[in-house]
Amino acid sequence: MPNGVQAQVPVLYVADADAARRFYEVFGYAELRTGGDGESRWSYLQCGELTLLLAAITPRLVTVELPLLIYLYVDDLTATIDRLTAAGYAVERSGYPEHAPGGECRTTDPDGNVVLFGQRRAVPEQARSPAADKEVRFSLIREAAERVRQHGGAPARCQIGGPRGEACPEPAEVKLADSWGDTVWGCLAHADEALLNARGAFLATEDGQGLGAFLRNRQASPTARTGAARRQRRPS
Repeated sequence: MPNGVQAQVPVLYVADADAARRFYEVFGYAELRTGGDGESRWSYLQCGELTLLLAAITPRLVTVELPLLIYLYVDDLTATIDRLTAAGYAVERSGYPEHAPGGECRTTDPDGNVVLFGQRRAVPEQARSPAADKEVRFSLIREAAERVRQHGGAPARCQIGGPRGEACPEPAEVKLADSWGDTVWGCLAHADEALLNARGAFLATEDGQGLGAFLRNRQASPTARTGAARRQRRPS
């Protein structure tokens, strides 16, 4: 096409242009130009042939209700993880998907946008991190534990215990359940072990939004209430 697109510049609206710039510099971006005043700041970044414009404008020209998700391919996943960790950013591994056979990770920028980054160059099976899948699973367990801490209701001690039946002194942080209706509270380590070895085990919640709440809401729906009222008005 003679009149096709010659370049594209993704624009990311941020709260603090300097904080966002420092984050993306970890991935290899460098600031080419910057400008603006107190109410309108921008930073134009480039990494190889890729560009990114950070815009900090008050009030924002574009408002999004959810954080964005950005995917970046890096040449060296391990080196990128090391740089992010050294700069104080948390990184979670997410395994080795087909589109990133060299590994994939997840982090967030200072504005809460999710940044996934992967390596296209495959690594041998023996060189892969054996903890990758466990780290992903453990992050889900930690999220469940955080919800329990916010709402309360957990027993004082882990109910799973050790392999020989010995009691576990750690606090109960996560509730597990299975398809047969059994439930148990456990510490993070024992909950992880149960999820690996107990067939059909899954993380349970205590937020009151399960089937019980669903059925109660249905019974309290206008249709159900109208039917009940009609039954009450029928002559005996």
